[in-house]
Amino acid sequence: MATPIIMPKFGQMTEESYIVAWLKKEGDRVAKGDILFTIETDKSVMEVESFEDGTLLKILVEQGVTIPVHSVVGYLGQPGEAVPAATAPGSPPAPSPAPKPRTAAPSEALREAKPAQPTPPVPVAVPAGEQAPGPAPVSVPAPPHGRARLKISPRAAALARDCVIDPTGITGTGPEGRIVERDVRAYLDSCGYERIRTSPAAKELAAKEKLDILTIEGTGEAGRITVEDVRRAVAQRPKAMSRVRQVIAQRLTQSFRDVPHFYVTVSVDMTDLVAFRNQLKAAGASYTVTDFISEAVILSLQEFPDVNSSTDGRTIRWHSHVNLGIAVSLDQGLLVPVIPRAERLSLRELSQLSRDLAEKARAGKATPDELSGSTFTISNMGMMDVENFCAIINPGESAILAVSSAQECPVARSGKIAIRQMMKMTLSCDHRIVDGALGARFANAVKRKLEDVGLWKMLAV
Repeated sequence: MATPIIMPKFGQMTEESYIVAWLKKEGDRVAKGDILFTIETDKSVMEVESFEDGTLLKILVEQGVTIPVHSVVGYLGQPGEAVPAATAPGSPPAPSPAPKPRTAAPSEALREAKPAQPTPPVPVAVPAGEQAPGPAPVSVPAPPHGRARLKISPRAAALARDCVIDPTGITGTGPEGRIVERDVRAYLDSCGYERIRTSPAAKELAAKEKLDILTIEGTGEAGRITVEDVRRAVAQRPKAMSRVRQVIAQRLTQSFRDVPHFYVTVSVDMTDLVAFRNQLKAAGASYTVTDFISEAVILSLQEFPDVNSSTDGRTIRWHSHVNLGIAVSLDQGLLVPVIPRAERLSLRELSQLSRDLAEKARAGKATPDELSGSTFTISNMGMMDVENFCAIINPGESAILAVSSAQECPVARSGKIAIRQMMKMTLSCDHRIVDGALGARFANAVKRKLEDVGLWKMLAV
C-alpha cells in the first residue's frame, strides 16, 4: 500500500508551510534520508527527508503552494502501486457521484436528446469604412484581484502582441466597449510608437517577459531600446517578498506601531576588553565581541529582572529565564536564533552555542523552535562600520540592544586626551514596562561589565 507523505510540523507555533521546491519528481527512486522537498515556514527554509525507501508515485501539492501542516502532499511506494484517490489541500472538493439517471418516456427522451437551437447573432451596425465584426472577441481571464475581463478582437490582440504592448489601457470603441484593430492603431499613433527604435533581440526578450515596450526606457544610441534595457526593466518589476520577510515586516510594523519605543544610548570604552580578547585569541581561546556583550547582557538582566519581561498591554509577565536572541542577517531577512536559559551557561558554552546556532541559521537549517521564544534580543552591527543605530523591539519582549562598531576616538581621561576604542550601544525600550530611569540603569550596567576586564579574566577560563 502506498505511503502518504505528510507535511511535517516544524515548531509548536507553525500551522502551515510553503512548498519551495520538490527535489524529486514522480517516478524517481527515493532512498531513506533523501531530501524530498524544501519548505518555507514563517521562520526559515527547511528540508523534508524521506523516512523510507521507495518510488515517488504521486505529487499532490506542487511547489509554490502554502498548505496546513499534517496535510498529505504526495505518495511513496513501489512502482505500479495504486495511489489512493485524494484531493490536494486547497483544491475544490471532489465532485459527488452523479445520481443514477431515471428512465424517460420515449417522447421525453427524444425531446431531451434534441440539440438546442443556437441563438441567431444580433446584427451590429458598422460605420462606413470599417470591417464587420469577425470572430468572437478574445477574453482575457480576470486577474486574481478581480479586474474585469478585457474584451478585444483577435485582430486587435494579434496586433498588440506583434507590437509588444499591453492593450489593457486602450479604450475600446467596438460593440460593448470591445477593443478593435483601429483602437490599437490609434493608441500606437498617440504614443508615437513609430518613433520608438528597438533592437530585434530586445523586442523578442520583451515579448518573452510579457513587458510593454512602451514602458521601457531606451539607453542605446538615439534612445534605442537594447537587451540590457529590457533586462533592467525585468529586474525592476515588483517581486513577491519571501514568507520570512513578510512575517518580519508584519511583526515589526505591528511592534513599531503598537509599542511606545524610547531609546537610551551609552558609549563603552572597549580598549581594554579588545586587548584582552586578543590575548585570549593568541592563547587559542577565540571569543567574539558578541560573546562578551551577550554575557554582560545576561548578567545585567539578572540584576534588572523587570527588563526581562513582556506585556500584552494589560498584564506584565516576568520571565525567570533569559532566553537570549541574537540577530543574524541573511539574504532573505533577519533571523533571531535563541539561546534558551542562557543564564545557566558558562562564557565558553555561550560562545559555542551562539556560533552553532548562527551557522545553522545561515545554512537554513535552524528549526522554528530555535528561532522563537526569546525574552531579550541583541542586534550587533559592529562588523559593518556603523557609528550608531536603533533597533525595533521584537514582539513579546520589552527591550532590544543595538550594538555599533568600536571606533578609535579622542576621549578625555584624567584631564588628558587619549585615543580609545569607543562603542555605542542603544537600548530600545517598551515604555509601558521600562521607564527612562530603569532603561538608563540597565544600559549602564551592561557598559560597566564590558569595561571591567577583571570580570572577564574570571569568566574566560
